[in-house]
Amino acid sequence: MQHGRQNSDRVWTLPNVLSMARLAGVPVFLWLVLGPEEDLWALGLLMLSGFTDFLDGYLARKLDQFSSLGEVLDPVADRLYILAVVLALAMRDIIPWWVALLLPLRDLLLWGLVPFLRTRGYSALPVHFLGKAATFNLLYAFPLLLLGDGEGAVSTLAEVFGWAFAWWGIGLYWWAGVLYAWQVRKLLKDPHRRAPVLDGG
Repeated sequence: MQHGRQNSDRVWTLPNVLSMARLAGVPVFLWLVLGPEEDLWALGLLMLSGFTDFLDGYLARKLDQFSSLGEVLDPVADRLYILAVVLALAMRDIIPWWVALLLPLRDLLLWGLVPFLRTRGYSALPVHFLGKAATFNLLYAFPLLLLGDGEGAVSTLAEVFGWAFAWWGIGLYWWAGVLYAWQVRKLLKDPHRRAPVLDGG
């Protein structure tokens, strides 16, 4: 039998430190891509970020170090990396601006739901497995598109696969957004009903 996990007010847990390190890497990534255009270093940083994204969730479960701060830091780090990457790729003319605007527009719409959630005692949107799947696709798509900004067979393949991951990621990102909004609607309609959390990540 699984017991419900309890979030604590702890700040300095190992998963939280990893999430903070991921956040600190966002401006470094932007500088690498937009300044010296050191794309390989930027790709390495993205790969490290993806690994620590998996690792902080694993350690939180393994060490039972769930925390309220960690519940906020992890999705914020994901979204900031996605925002940083799409901004950098759009400024480098690797992706069109309308693609870059699709992702923050979805987040902006969802953030507008948070005040309504707070009327029911919730501080954030529930985590959804589709949101995680979308983030997974996008965190693969944009490094591939960055790698595809070159010449040769490897760059061509990277661009093709990058756009495939990007379209899947964008579709899932918006689909997850619609489901988030539907969950909030059901929660507000029935104040005695808890918002379903479809993924423990």
